[in-house]
Amino acid sequence: MGVPALFRWLSKKYPKIISPVLEELPEEVDNGSGGTTKIPIDARKPNPNGEEMDNLYLDMNGIVHPCSHPEDRPAPASEEEMMIAVFDYTERVVNMVRPRKLLMIAVDGVAPRAKMNQQRSRRFRSAQEAAEKDDAAAEYHAMMVAKGISDVDANGQGDEKPKKTWDSNSITPGTPFMDLLAASLRYWVSYKLSTDPAWEKLKVIISDATVPGEGEHKIMNFVRSQRSSPTHDPNTR
Repeated sequence: MGVPALFRWLSKKYPKIISPVLEELPEEVDNGSGGTTKIPIDARKPNPNGEEMDNLYLDMNGIVHPCSHPEDRPAPASEEEMMIAVFDYTERVVNMVRPRKLLMIAVDGVAPRAKMNQQRSRRFRSAQEAAEKDDAAAEYHAMMVAKGISDVDANGQGDEKPKKTWDSNSITPGTPFMDLLAASLRYWVSYKLSTDPAWEKLKVIISDATVPGEGEHKIMNFVRSQRSSPTHDPNTR
């Protein structure tokens, strides 16, 4: 929701909402040819944390942003690599929680009018900062080339002209990137449902950017609609 320091306030006021998670990692075995083969996790087994969950709700913008422009490693070279990073991250979260009945993937759609004002100012600022960073990198690259110095670095990259920073404002409803994300998620979920035994009985709901509302709002609306249903099980976790 973009509320500064909200998580810190919540975690201090209600520390029990945070619980440590034991993550089971894929096993790597020697394949006999000098390399290793990664054996995927069998998510059908009991959760190593000792808690079984029925439903998992994912606000995908919290996954897409770190995957498309990470702070701890180089950014993906293409949108294809971004999609693969999103799939890997999502699968990792699903394997940690191991929902047995429902997985809901909610991508931010068109925000309410009041939120649009905040988003607009933030996106203008991020676009300006990216342009300034690109200009500085191009200027540094030109200066190094003029001096006859190859192997340019410090974000001037190599001998070739530096690439422009990928515009994170593409993560906005109505852009080609969001259409690609929706299509990629549908394809990946279909693949997992048909190939992964742990997903066989899982019901998956994808609410992409064409559905109005922010991801967390769409999730809460769905939860409320389920709780008002006469067939709702109050012990659903």
